[in-house]
Amino acid sequence: MELDVVSDTVCPWCYIGKKRLDEALAIRGSEGITLRWRPFQLDASIPDGGVDRKAYMQKKFGSDPERARSIGNTIREYGEALGIAFNFDKIEKLPNTLDSHRLIRWAGTAGCQNEMVDVLFRRYFTDAEDIGNRDVLLDAVAEVGMDADIVGDLLARGADRELVIREEAMAREMGIQGVPSFVINSKWVMVGAQETPALLRMFDKLLAQEAEGAAE
Repeated sequence: MELDVVSDTVCPWCYIGKKRLDEALAIRGSEGITLRWRPFQLDASIPDGGVDRKAYMQKKFGSDPERARSIGNTIREYGEALGIAFNFDKIEKLPNTLDSHRLIRWAGTAGCQNEMVDVLFRRYFTDAEDIGNRDVLLDAVAEVGMDADIVGDLLARGADRELVIREEAMAREMGIQGVPSFVINSKWVMVGAQETPALLRMFDKLLAQEAEGAAE
């Protein structure tokens, strides 16, 4: 079974969805499942240097700050249950996430994609680091054991920028408008940070269907 997870590195629900997916894979086992992380930018118009997060959120929620606080509290509660410490108040910048998606793409080649996704989520949401900053990204590269010199050169040269942009466009052409989205075998899509039992049911059903097809 091929499982493509479409997500953005500044999406808190994507972090929650990843933790639930990790739980499901720990219970079910990953045998027979090919997992890939795919790019999505919630706001590609954010400039390379990022924007002030508080000002951005105030503009987004406008005259309804209570709604923003309520959503934040809900996300924190879900995060705590999964061992995530969301430190929204400490996050100063909302970055453009294109470079972080380039790192995830290269981490797939290096065999540490799932780990890279986790590191980027943690650095942004818990450590309140600017994951649009090249130095922060290279620290993340070193943390997962990739070669920071090689990746630094790739970042500087703009390698794979257009590939990542095209890949995100393909996701939107498929009809994906929200993240996280779980795309199974390039056919079925589950949208949202699915609960662990729902993911387990999906795995079991689809793997059983594949086994039946192989037996015919």
